[in-house]
Order: sequence, then C-alpha cells, then structure tokens
Amino acid sequence: MKHSIVQNPFLISSDQDANRADFSSKKESTADQPLKSLCLAVKDLFHMAGLPTTAGNPTWLATHSIPTQTSSSVIALLDAGAEFCGKTITDELAYSLNGQNIHYGTPENPSTPDRLPGGSSSGSAIAVSAGLADIGLGTDTGGSIRVPSSYNGLFGLRPTHGVIEMDNMVGLAPSFDTVGWMTKDLKTLASVAKVLLKESTETSFNKVLICDNLIDQVAHSSELKKQLDVWRQKGFLTNETPFHIDTQAWKASETFRTLQGAEIWCEHGEWIEAEKPVFAPDIQIRLEWCATISADDVAIAKQQRQAFTDWIQSELKDSVLIMPTTPGLSPLFEIDVDELAEYRNQLMDITAVAGLAGLPQLHLPVCELEGAPCGLSLVVRKAVILH
Repeated sequence: MKHSIVQNPFLISSDQDANRADFSSKKESTADQPLKSLCLAVKDLFHMAGLPTTAGNPTWLATHSIPTQTSSSVIALLDAGAEFCGKTITDELAYSLNGQNIHYGTPENPSTPDRLPGGSSSGSAIAVSAGLADIGLGTDTGGSIRVPSSYNGLFGLRPTHGVIEMDNMVGLAPSFDTVGWMTKDLKTLASVAKVLLKESTETSFNKVLICDNLIDQVAHSSELKKQLDVWRQKGFLTNETPFHIDTQAWKASETFRTLQGAEIWCEHGEWIEAEKPVFAPDIQIRLEWCATISADDVAIAKQQRQAFTDWIQSELKDSVLIMPTTPGLSPLFEIDVDELAEYRNQLMDITAVAGLAGLPQLHLPVCELEGAPCGLSLVVRKAVILH
C-alpha cells in the first residue's frame, strides 16, 4: 500500500472557518479555568456544531449532515479555557492502530518519520508531539490512545470505560469505546483529568504487580527492566510482586477482536452495505470479516470476556499493574503486509488486557529503542461509576 504522508495532522484548523459556531456551553465565565490558553486538537470523530465530521472517510462526510451539536467532552475542555486549534486526521472509522489514511494522508511522526504514527488517534498525537497542540483529544477502543502515545513519546490516558460520556460523536464498538487524551507532560494530563473525570476519589495501592512475562516478550524488554531498576532504587516499587498474564490461554486478542468486530458491524454494517465506501485494503478486509461473525461466536467471546474481567479485577484489588504498552517501537512504513498483520495480533494481545475488562491505563514514555519512543503502562482496577 502506498502512503500519502502529511506533516500537518489537522484536517480542519481553527482558522479555516472564521464563521464557525461557538462551541462552548455559553456558561458564564469563571476565574477557574485550569486549561486556559492550552491548545486543543480534536480527533475527527467528535462532533462540533457547524463543522463537518468525516470519521476519516469521504463517503461518511458525503452521507452525513453537518453536526448541530458539540460533544460534551469538547465543551467541557473549552469551558475550562482550552483553545480549539483544529480537528485532526483519524484512521477510517477509527478501525486501525496504524495511523494511516488513504484519503486524507498519514500524519508524520516527527520523532521517527519512517515509522507509523499509530492510530486511530494519530492526528491528535502528532499535533501534540509536533508542538502544534497541548492536548490531543482522542478515543481508545482497541488501543488508539495508548498506541500513538507510545509511538510518539507522549503521556496518554485511557480512562475506565464509561466514566466519560460518548455523546455526539461517531462510535466504533460501544462496549469498548472510551474518550482519552495525550499530552507531553503529566501536569497537563492531570489538568485535563480534573475537567473530564468529574468524580475524583483518592485511591491507595498497597502492592505493585510486575507483569514479567509480557515484559520479557517485548522488543524493549531490557530498557523497561532498566527503568524498573531506577524506580526500585528510588523506593517506588516497594512490596512488588511478579505477575503473569497468559494472553494466549485467555485468548485475549481473539476475544477482543470478535466482540469488537460484531459491534462494529452492528454500528456501521447497514451504512457500509448501502453506500459501499472505499476503505484502505486492510480495513476493508477486517470489515468484511466483521460481517461473518456469528451469534455463537459472540456468545462464546462474551463468556470469555466475563471470565477474564472477573479474574483481573480480583487480582488487581488494591494493586497497580505495570506492563508494556506495545510489543516495541512503531513498525516501519515498509513492513510487509503479513508481518504488519502479525504485529497487530501481538499488539492487541497487550492492549486487550485493559480493553476487555474496561480498565483504566496510563502510558508513560519512559524509554527509547533504536531512537524511537516506547514505554510502559500502569493499569488499575475499574473506577466506580456514579450516576
């Protein structure tokens, strides 16, 4: 597949529509604006009144009206003082972890231009990585906050599934979709969390679980172990315990892909069959597979998901889990198609841990491999959702 590379990750910049709507909730201004003057890049799945939402595909744009309402997440960030600087390129329907788009171009990873930027929140990630935005708002279904954060050396948070409303936006697989964000520093990431995570609770962790088997499997294993040694010397890993997640035995990737695929077809299958949009070849293949998933496949996968969720929740209790975010650094653009498909399966074995159980996961950009960013993640039990 040929790749159209674009340095600018924005599909629509704030200065391209001088007559755009006022996206704020029109509340009276207050002195408390924790995000004042911070630039916000918004993934092109979030609706913003008066601006088109393409969902990464021109047929989607042509067959859907201009939104008249704005996502509550966007409104909350703007009300907190953030300045909208543009909507960013996303993979088609957000159904990819590569960061490529055959229609609108592939945002260029400024740290490693010869490697994939990571999707599907690639545009928002690149905007932050390149210094064009302070906050990259995106979504995470199968890893689309965590993966581009890893590939671009950013802090990235996928919150507990369901704690942030997914209103006024294009969904992919509702039981997995989450709103997330990426920043260059933890202070900004935490400031966004205070705005979007309205219920704040203090949680203490008495144990650190080190997922040794997954750390041993990744390409940057040595770098991660060096980082863990640094934390040990600083006294950060007291009461640590080795932990093992057998993703093969749990059929993590297979279970996730089956349930995600069934939900995707339920969400978009009718539109796809009616409009016959052009998709990138790899996305087209996966969508055709989604249409073949049977009710029996879904029933078995749901049972497997529940069993895994019950197990990981009981194991975490008062613990924080340390695990790799990705199998290593971002793949090269020139990677063979079959190799990339195999890498995707390895990647989803890792990302499915939080995805299947709806767990919050924070990526930390703590190391590099061959000059490319990578890192590890902190995972904890699901937050209690209060309505």
